[in-house]
Amino acid sequence: MRGASVTRPLRARRSELSVPATSEKMMAKAAAGDADLVFLDLEDAVAPNAKASARAGAVRALRGLDWGTKTRAVRINGVHTHWCLDDVVDVVTGAGDALDVLIVPKVKAPRDVWFVDSLLTQLERKLGLEAGRIGLELLIEEVEALARVDEIAACCPRIEALILGVGDLAASHGMRGAHIGTSTAYPGDIWHSARTRMIVAARVNGLDAIDGPFGEFRDTTAYTEQATWAAELGAVGKWAIHPNQIRPANEVFSPTAADVEKARKVVHTMRAAEEAGEGAVAVDGMMVDAATARIFEVVLERARLIGALPEEPQPDESQPDGSQPVGTQPVGVLP
Repeated sequence: MRGASVTRPLRARRSELSVPATSEKMMAKAAAGDADLVFLDLEDAVAPNAKASARAGAVRALRGLDWGTKTRAVRINGVHTHWCLDDVVDVVTGAGDALDVLIVPKVKAPRDVWFVDSLLTQLERKLGLEAGRIGLELLIEEVEALARVDEIAACCPRIEALILGVGDLAASHGMRGAHIGTSTAYPGDIWHSARTRMIVAARVNGLDAIDGPFGEFRDTTAYTEQATWAAELGAVGKWAIHPNQIRPANEVFSPTAADVEKARKVVHTMRAAEEAGEGAVAVDGMMVDAATARIFEVVLERARLIGALPEEPQPDESQPDGSQPVGTQPVGVLP
């Protein structure tokens, strides 16, 4: 594993909105919107003759707009292009600490990641930025990347997330009828295998798994269905190529109040059972053991990350004089 030794930050990534770095209007709208992460695109959304001006536009937006608590990202051009070097140098030099993440497309092997990591390490030192402060998200959108996804996921501590880039992956895979995120000819979820493979690699290495784009931006029903499939497999968010897709993404990847309440009940009950020496316990007609509790702990982890885990009221066990009963302690909030 190469690069600076860093602790990966925890970020909400329910929705990752793509915005062309050539559009000041779209970037301003994105900054004021509800996406967890916004990435200013220098790659597919920008024509070759506009690459340089797009870099400057991205820097102005990162520096000049109020992004609130959003994660601020830029998708650079792939390392196989002659634009990549200037993308990294110009954007990082210009944006500095106003940039959180670079998204690297067309990754095929660890060497592609190491190239960007080395550039970032040098720039952070030169500019006086915190070592390792700029994270990486990698697009798994080539068959070479999918074939080596475990190796890629483990190759660099800057990596925070893997993204299934289904558009280019369909072309790389030689699929005949698959559009961006859909297929009308295949009887089932054409991306199930790829999703599962990427999500497992991400989970093994402590990374977030992000489902890729869905081209029919007016069809929020189909988008929600795709997002739900990805969430069931373990993804924590999905790309949005249009603002219409932000709300359904945020909803699908957010536990509901009922989900949180059920998870708290299960985890509390299981902990109490373990303290009593029991390995399993029934909760509302469902048998719960340590493995089941782990599933519900993930729900609480997700809720905590998006600020949807309210503090539990502490029971009043004090005596009339205000003292605590002998041998008792106040009940704490779930971690």
